[in-house]
Amino acid sequence: MAEEKVSGPASYFPSIEKKYGKPIDYWMTQLESVADRKHMDQVAYLKEEFGMGHGHANALVGWFRQHRE
Repeated sequence: MAEEKVSGPASYFPSIEKKYGKPIDYWMTQLESVADRKHMDQVAYLKEEFGMGHGHANALVGWFRQHRE
């Protein structure tokens, strides 16, 4: 049986883990500290505090906001 191709924000996860050396759960924990902020403010937080690129930060925030509830 063929594996289902990952799409959307999760498709960035392997490269995020490789580039920044932390598991996705680490980034979800970091986002919990700014959970009350707007989407783009959360993206800015990851970019400013961790030097993350916009695409990676946006993917993490999108996933976080979608699955947080």
